[in-house]
Amino acid sequence: MAEYILARGNGRHIPQEDKIFGISNRAKAMIKEKGADKVINATIGSLLDDEGNLVVLSSVDEVFKHLSPRDYADYAPIGGIATFREAVQKAAFGVHQPKGFIEAVATPGGTGSLRNVISNYSDGGDKILTSDWHWAPYNTIAGEIGRSIETFEFFTKDGRFNASSFREKTHELLAKQESLVILLNTPAHNPTGYSLSLEDWDKVIAVLQEEAKCGKAIALVIDAAYIDFAGEEEEYRRFLPKLEALPENVISIMAYSLSKTYTLYGTRCGAMICIAKTKEIADEFKRVCEYSSRGSWSNSAKVAQVILSRIYGDPALLQRVNEERAHYREMLLKRGRAFAEEAEKVGLKIVPFDAGFFISIPCDDPDGVSAKLEKQGLFIVPLAKGLRVSVASISKEKCRKLPAMIKAAM
Repeated sequence: MAEYILARGNGRHIPQEDKIFGISNRAKAMIKEKGADKVINATIGSLLDDEGNLVVLSSVDEVFKHLSPRDYADYAPIGGIATFREAVQKAAFGVHQPKGFIEAVATPGGTGSLRNVISNYSDGGDKILTSDWHWAPYNTIAGEIGRSIETFEFFTKDGRFNASSFREKTHELLAKQESLVILLNTPAHNPTGYSLSLEDWDKVIAVLQEEAKCGKAIALVIDAAYIDFAGEEEEYRRFLPKLEALPENVISIMAYSLSKTYTLYGTRCGAMICIAKTKEIADEFKRVCEYSSRGSWSNSAKVAQVILSRIYGDPALLQRVNEERAHYREMLLKRGRAFAEEAEKVGLKIVPFDAGFFISIPCDDPDGVSAKLEKQGLFIVPLAKGLRVSVASISKEKCRKLPAMIKAAM
C-alpha cells in the first residue's frame, strides 16, 4: 500500500502521531487506569505546580478577564498592533537593547518566528544549522518548507560549548549555499537546559565575523523562548550588546514567545525582532516577514498583544507580573538543581545543565529505555541522542526520585 493515498509526500516523512504528544497521551491513559499516584508524566513542556496544575500568572489572568470584546475579537494588523511591537522589544531586550535598527513583527508563538526566518533568509533545499541536541520540531518546521536541519556538536568531551564544531559547520555550509540560517536556542536551551555564557557568545561572534567575510547573507536566530526562566532577567540578557559587533551581512533575529514568560501558551503569540546594521535591512526584514505572515497565518491573535501592551503601559502591573514570575522561576530552578544533585549522587550523567524546563541524559538506546520506564509509570521523551526530562511539570520531590529510576533502567 502506498504511504499516501491522496496527499503528497513532497519529500517529507510524516509520522502517525507527534512523538511527544503521543507519549503524554499514554501517560494520561495510565493515570486514568491506575491513578495519578502511580504515574509520573515528565513530558509536558508547560510549567505545572506540585499538584500538576498549569501555572497561570494571576496578574496576567486579571488583565485577560478585564478585556473588552474589541480587545480580542477584532483583527490585529499583520505585523502586530503598534503598542505591542513597542512593548515586545522592551520585554525581549530589557535594559540591554543592542544598538542598531530594530523592527518587530508579531508571530503565532516562537514557532512562527522560526518559520518566517527560514522562509525568508534561506533558499529551497538549503540546510539550516543548529546544535545536535535540539528541539525536534526544528526538523518539521524546516522540512515543511523544503529545507533540512544540519547540526554541529553542541559540546566538547569536557562539557563546554564546541566553538570549533560550530566554526567548521558554518564554514562548510557557507561554501555550499548562498545564505545560512543559524538557530541557537539560549538561554535555558530546550532540551538540555544549557545557557551560552558570555565567553561562548564571544566565540560565536568571532566565528561569524570571520565567516561573514565571504559576503553571503547570514541570519542568526536566538530562540529565546525560555529566557525569563533561566535566572535573573537582566543577567541573562547581558549577551545582547555583543550582537552589535556583527557585520552588515549578518542579521540577528530574536524569536520571542509570550507562552512561557506570560503563561499565555494557548494564545499563540510571540514576535520576531531584528537587530540590523542599516535601516534598509531592517525595513526589508519587516516587509518580507509581514508578507510571509500574510501568506501563511495572515495575522496573529490580538488578545495577547493587547495584554502585553497593558502590562508595559502600567509600571505597577509590570512589577507585579515580574515578581509573580520570579516566584515560579525559583520553584523551577530548585527542581532543576534537585535533579542535577541527585543525578550526581547516583552516577547518572546528564548533559551540561544551567536552568530551564528540561534536562537531558545521554543514552545509546533512548527508545528502549523510555519504553522500559513507561511500564514503571515514568514517562519521559526519547530523543535522537538521549532522554529528555521535563522538570517544569513535576515536583522537586519527584525530581529527586527520577535519576535513580533512569539509571537503573539504563
